[in-house]
Amino acid sequence: MTITGTTVTETRRLTVPDIAKAPRPKRKASVGGVVRVVGLGLWLIITLFPLYWIALTSFKSPGTINSFPIEYWPSEPSFDNYVSLFQQSSFGVFLANSAIVATVAGAVATLIALLSAYVIARFEFRGKGTVLVAFLLTQMIPAFIALGPLYSMMTDLGLVDTKPGLILVYIAVCIPFSTVMLRGFFENVPDALEEAAMIDGCSRFGALFRVLVPVMTPGIIAAFIFNFVNCWNELFLSVVLMNTDANRTVPSALNGFISTFNIDWGSMSAAAVLTILPTMAMFALASRWIVQGLTAGAVKE
Repeated sequence: MTITGTTVTETRRLTVPDIAKAPRPKRKASVGGVVRVVGLGLWLIITLFPLYWIALTSFKSPGTINSFPIEYWPSEPSFDNYVSLFQQSSFGVFLANSAIVATVAGAVATLIALLSAYVIARFEFRGKGTVLVAFLLTQMIPAFIALGPLYSMMTDLGLVDTKPGLILVYIAVCIPFSTVMLRGFFENVPDALEEAAMIDGCSRFGALFRVLVPVMTPGIIAAFIFNFVNCWNELFLSVVLMNTDANRTVPSALNGFISTFNIDWGSMSAAAVLTILPTMAMFALASRWIVQGLTAGAVKE
């Protein structure tokens, strides 16, 4: 008896069940799952509501911000707060100053931390543990404790109310955290990659920048973004070291909307929205590299 290919195909179609069309078992909602979803939903609302309220206030006209009953959606949206923000103040200059200071300080701090993390991860030397402990301790000390000595030192150097002076301070502040962060990434990269590159003729610096840096790109991007955001949002140092509008950054400009007897809620909310947007855009565009960078150094193989 001969069985043709058509007969075998028809037999398979009759005997093999279609998994895609098979009914899936219904998941029963447990009490714990419902409580978890409800709790996460409430937490999301609590987290997002301040951002929504800031954006809402920025689109209200000055006469309706403190009106009662409270409006949870503006009846007549207005851009007066944004227009007056740029007409009555130098907010564009503040944004440019923050962008320059945060970008330069974040990039330089990331580069220096990359080199120092490489040394700590690849070499053994006396005092290595002490250096790491010192880096960690610097993250536990509040920044305002060092404002007095720092201001005195910057005054002696002639760097008060200058963007280079603020950049140098931000670099010094960002290096310890970035070094500890990048050290974990270096320890997760096998030594064999670097050794193979050096056998092929690369110097140690060549192996670092041609082999290790491309592998560690997600971690480097994550470190730069954290440094950028920290410099962009920093308030205490910028308020103390910057005295003129030509050099002020965005956080100190936001602080300027608070006077002794009044708070300009409309302009402050508009400025806050414009301040939040660059960091949100950066995290949105680089979210893939941030996640890879945060998980790359988590486990050492």
